[in-house]
Amino acid sequence: MLHTTRPLETRSRRGQAFLASLLLGLAGSSSAESLTDAWHMALSADGVQASIHSLRDAADDEARATTRLRFPVVDLSASYTQMQAAPFLDIETPAGRLQSPKIWPNDRYAMSSAELSVPLWTSGRISGLINAARAGVQRAAAEDTRGVADLKLGVAEAYVGVFRARAAEAVAESTVASLQAHAQDVEVMFNQEAVPKSDLLAAQVALANARQQQLRAQHGLRLATSAYNRMVGQPMDRSPDLDPPAVPSRAAAVDGLAALVQLALRSRPELAALGAQQEAYAAQATAERAQTWPQIGLRMGVTHLDNQILDRQNFASVGVGIQWRLFDSGQVSARVSAWRHRAEATRRLQDDLRTRIELEVESAWLDQDDAGARLRASAEAVAHAEENLRLSRELYAVGLATNAQVLDATALRVMAVTNRDGAAYDSIIAAYRLSRAIGEL
Repeated sequence: MLHTTRPLETRSRRGQAFLASLLLGLAGSSSAESLTDAWHMALSADGVQASIHSLRDAADDEARATTRLRFPVVDLSASYTQMQAAPFLDIETPAGRLQSPKIWPNDRYAMSSAELSVPLWTSGRISGLINAARAGVQRAAAEDTRGVADLKLGVAEAYVGVFRARAAEAVAESTVASLQAHAQDVEVMFNQEAVPKSDLLAAQVALANARQQQLRAQHGLRLATSAYNRMVGQPMDRSPDLDPPAVPSRAAAVDGLAALVQLALRSRPELAALGAQQEAYAAQATAERAQTWPQIGLRMGVTHLDNQILDRQNFASVGVGIQWRLFDSGQVSARVSAWRHRAEATRRLQDDLRTRIELEVESAWLDQDDAGARLRASAEAVAHAEENLRLSRELYAVGLATNAQVLDATALRVMAVTNRDGAAYDSIIAAYRLSRAIGEL
């Protein structure tokens, strides 16, 4: 899959140079809205990306909360109790019956307490939870980066789609103008009885078909513009003035397919997200396993208890508690196994994603080279088609060519120009897809 040949690289560079010159010719005048502007507008308007960013913020908050598991916690509690009849002390002694006043006057009492607790030793449970939360932050950040790259590629495709639709409309418009002029010439020659009526009818049918194609191209341009406006959060009936898209140069600076693949494997956020997910599952398994080992904590508190027989109503206390679950019927072991299986599943997904990334990079690289080759060939074909149409019309005017030859020459010109424009914009899209494939968009 990593094979590479020098002729492909040479043709790719030549194609990029040819495409750059073509874009300069198509540029016309500069405008305010560039592809970079479109990316900024889309990132601020896209709801899906905003949702992904909120999930990243949630992961940050979760990590902060988990880190604070090591910090002290203060709990306040209070209660008020009304009894039917409050108990009192009643003891039979050799000296006689001993009775005390009621413990709680008026058969009711209030109780309140404040308690501070600090974990001293958790056998790695808190550390495992913190590591899992931090891995979750890394995964959320990688997902955010992936979302931005996907959105930018989508905007670039929509942006280029507007230029593709404009080029299709321009071709259709020029074809209508050419066939209309030809039909007028044929009508004049028919009125002079220089050509048969079949030539006039054929020219008129070709002109009608061209006008239908022009209408389709106009509708296609409207849809492409609406799709672009929706992606950047603008009114869909807007007619944007766009700068011609620039071809990304990062991928072109890397020499060879193998180097591009290695760059992709280092840079793709999808791999980073799966790696972080695997780390999170492993950390969760560690935290779960720690529950079978001692959990030690410090507790300090102050309690207030309404009473009238004890020597005080406020009590302060401090203590160290230990909890050690010696047997749980295999619950923790099963949960640890589940987390480890999740980690293994993620590792397998990561291995599969690496091969898909290699294929994606190779496909985009070859598509770029193919589009560049088609662009060079079609540019020459357009020149030939233009000359062929000119000669066919001149020869038809002096009776040395048929009407069918003129119409065929017109169709060949349409095909050549369409192929050239398609190759030009395919080359741009392939470059952006390659940048996305190597993680540089």
